[in-house]
Amino acid sequence: MEGHPCPIPRRVGIVAKHSSADAAETALYVGQFLANKGVEVLTDEAIIGRDADLVVVLGGDGTLIHAATLLDGRPVPILGINMGSLGFMTETPQGDMYPALDQVLEGKALVTSRMKLRVHLHRGGRPERALDTEVLNDLVISKSPFSRMLELDTRCNGTPVNTLKADGVIVASPTGSTAYALAANGPILYPTMRGVVLAPICPHMLTQRPLVVPDDVTLDIVLMNDAEVFLTLDGRKGPALDKGDRVQVKQSYNRVLLVQNQKVDFFGILRAKLRWGER
Repeated sequence: MEGHPCPIPRRVGIVAKHSSADAAETALYVGQFLANKGVEVLTDEAIIGRDADLVVVLGGDGTLIHAATLLDGRPVPILGINMGSLGFMTETPQGDMYPALDQVLEGKALVTSRMKLRVHLHRGGRPERALDTEVLNDLVISKSPFSRMLELDTRCNGTPVNTLKADGVIVASPTGSTAYALAANGPILYPTMRGVVLAPICPHMLTQRPLVVPDDVTLDIVLMNDAEVFLTLDGRKGPALDKGDRVQVKQSYNRVLLVQNQKVDFFGILRAKLRWGER
């Protein structure tokens, strides 16, 4: 993936996976390493969101999404250090952590820009927004385990697409195409390309297939029937939906900037994660 130079940081925030003792211990070593290089180290998440000009993530893709949420749209590069196996977004393995940090501090690192989606919830179809937020991976409209099948009226720039009858629907960015949408038989999109995935979950009709639309369109999804339905945002449980509620999705003006692991490309990550050629 083509990237652009990562600015040399002066204040670096460290965000570690909360549930991992290994990540917490590694954060101490990373903080000392950066302090020895004359860099100001930030560990308070509120201060990181406001003042950091680089964020080092120690964990997995979920921790990276959390770090992106802390930044609240600020164009700050994120260096993802994966504490387990290689991640789709946390591209740098723990063993390459210090060389990757040196590369950033020497001005030799590159960053890529990832698209986010803006999500608005309109109660009962009213113009007022009951929810206004952003996601990096996806939003999911899904029924509870014992609820009836959903009927979702889907429109693209006001033009009817279909009335989807399914257990739910996933709207994913290119980055999110390798997350839940992939499990719903959605296509894999190259992370920096322009497009949005609309993937039904267990559709009632086999002709209702995943769809890719341009990133400059507005999607409107209206719940047409009474059912127990929830909105999930980047894996976080959101509000329950009622009949007539409209979820609107469009491209965000904000971007998430990720520091590249220049030793591996996107297809290498796919081969590692999906074991292409092995099974």
